[in-house]
Amino acid sequence: MRRMPGAGERAYAYAKACGIIGRSFIGKRVRRLEGVSRLSELDRMVFPQASRDLPEKELLLDLEKRITGRSVNSIISVVKSFSAVPEFLKLLIRSYEYADLKTAISHIQDRDGKAPVNTDIGEFRTVRFDAWPDLPAMIKGTEFEFLLDKKIVKDEKQAGILMQTLLDRHYYGALWESLLSLPQNDRYAAEKILSDEISLRNSSWTLRLRTYYRMTAEEVKSHLVDLPARGKNPYGTSPVSHSLAFDALACLEFPLDNFAAWSAWRWSSFLNPDSGGRRWKVDPRYFQNAASLYLYRLSRRYFRSRPFSLDTIFCFIKLKQFEEDVLTSSVEGLGMGMSSGDIFSMLGVES
Repeated sequence: MRRMPGAGERAYAYAKACGIIGRSFIGKRVRRLEGVSRLSELDRMVFPQASRDLPEKELLLDLEKRITGRSVNSIISVVKSFSAVPEFLKLLIRSYEYADLKTAISHIQDRDGKAPVNTDIGEFRTVRFDAWPDLPAMIKGTEFEFLLDKKIVKDEKQAGILMQTLLDRHYYGALWESLLSLPQNDRYAAEKILSDEISLRNSSWTLRLRTYYRMTAEEVKSHLVDLPARGKNPYGTSPVSHSLAFDALACLEFPLDNFAAWSAWRWSSFLNPDSGGRRWKVDPRYFQNAASLYLYRLSRRYFRSRPFSLDTIFCFIKLKQFEEDVLTSSVEGLGMGMSSGDIFSMLGVES
């Protein structure tokens, strides 16, 4: 049996996480971003001791990279409070590697001659990104070697979508399995949040594939992360096992232009509202932002409720990643000339 972190390590990790969250742009502090109108202002606010005097175009990419690095460094500093890091927490850090691998393969598929930027996760990295664009060399000896059998780089139609599906299934499958291997007291909140995250990811993906790619229900099914859920079926009262793709499957036949048809769906409150004016149509981006805000609220609620469980560290990581998303979205929005108010309105961010 794997050794779990002791009480002293848990207390130290929790105290460190609380200190970092107290200095983060989360909760009431996120509103400090509302008055920012230029990238240079945002840089000085986020990095008061290390802001850079760069032209706006250069600052945009540089600032995004530093924001991500800031988030990763904070996460790793807390996780390394444990002498033996649980596999579940390692996989949460390696979400950055999965995202970078998707981008690296996309650049190969598009025959982009410029190597993509990747996030430094230190000892948790397994992919050799310095071997890009040689995919076999990048993933040789890693858990990702299965990708070489899929011929996704050149031979598959809609290769980008297939690649994302394969990696998402692999990642969430490993993450879900590692979560369920933890003692029940260490996964109470994490199980709730992660199961909702996977359900919402499937639902968001379904809306995108139907809206932007005009896929049929059968085509969409082949791209879902189909993992066994635990607990009650949200559409019934019997405590039977069901799939974390259940909610996405339930809405496959709903018309994309009929708001009323979605009323009984579990995640209907996350859909863009029907204004009663021009004809309504599902907006996948609105749904994704609403889902992100919901998961953020759950993470805030549970962060301090179970101080010495691994739930706390899971919630801490989710909060830092939400902050990262808000900050990088602010960078992109300001770079396009948007106001902070418009950016916050688009994201649905609240204190």
